[in-house]
Amino acid sequence: MIQQIMTSPRHIEFREVAAPNPLPGQVLIQIMRIGVCGSDIHVYHGTHPFTSYPVTQGHEVSGMITELGEGVKDLKIGQKVTIEPQVFCGHCYPCIHGKYNLCENLKVMGFQTTGTASEYFAVDASKVTPLPDSMSYDEGAMIEPLAVTVHAAKRFPDMVGANVAILGAGPIGILLAQSCKALGAHSVLITDISDLRLSIAASVGADYTVNTAKSDFGQAVLNAFGSDRADVIYDCAGNDTTINQAISQARKGSVIILVAVFGKPATVDLAVLNDHELDLNTSMMYRHEDYIDAIRLVSEGKILLKPLMSRHFAFKDYLEAYRYIDANRESTMKILIDVGKE
Repeated sequence: MIQQIMTSPRHIEFREVAAPNPLPGQVLIQIMRIGVCGSDIHVYHGTHPFTSYPVTQGHEVSGMITELGEGVKDLKIGQKVTIEPQVFCGHCYPCIHGKYNLCENLKVMGFQTTGTASEYFAVDASKVTPLPDSMSYDEGAMIEPLAVTVHAAKRFPDMVGANVAILGAGPIGILLAQSCKALGAHSVLITDISDLRLSIAASVGADYTVNTAKSDFGQAVLNAFGSDRADVIYDCAGNDTTINQAISQARKGSVIILVAVFGKPATVDLAVLNDHELDLNTSMMYRHEDYIDAIRLVSEGKILLKPLMSRHFAFKDYLEAYRYIDANRESTMKILIDVGKE
């Protein structure tokens, strides 16, 4: 079979390797689609702090089971599936308390362990989540990033009836806007500096869109929600500008949740954070229940994935996909790599 390997930043090779045989408790999956995310792009640029080379990428994925290892009973050959790419120890304090997304020894496929960018991939059955027959492989490859935002939305326990502000209208920000609405938010305001991204956010249900290169964020919050402002503000952009916008414009005693990954240490106004008794929380990946909720919300039509799909690239054109993203950052949302054929 053919396997993708990023040998060094900006260099990808394809190698012919033996197809794996599933061990007991594993399944063999024919990989169909792989989504490219922002963290993959950091690996491509050589700026991901926790990834070394060579590495086989691929963690947003969908495929079809082609073989069952010994002892696997709850899955079947021919079934559409996605994969939860976390590799956790199961023994540390977070793991034994059900928070394996915070494992002290956490690794993620495609970064610290081998990813799914191969024609076939063997994986523990416990990391496989079935997809409905009605769901496309394209949609299945987007369940992983959607689970990120479902988890983030659930980090604010008072979502029903809430007014939500989201900084950053990339794929995660737009999926989060939909997740918040699907879980009962009253209104969602989302910001960006790209009118195209904001138009996509509006098309999938964002109530207010604000280009902060043209309009003041604080005034936009007042216009949308009145003097009570937002109940929760999410930072999905991850830079000094956005996190300080959140701190300066949050209602006293309210909540800020950081979803984005900061590429460098942040400089924030902790004096205002303290004086306003703001809760600065974070959100890290997802757990299995977030996958289940993500699949359910898509199946119920409460979250739309297709408007975020920008373009497909053939498996052998993986490198061209990265070059396309670099050349079209403002207009690109989700790029999908076609590995297998339906």
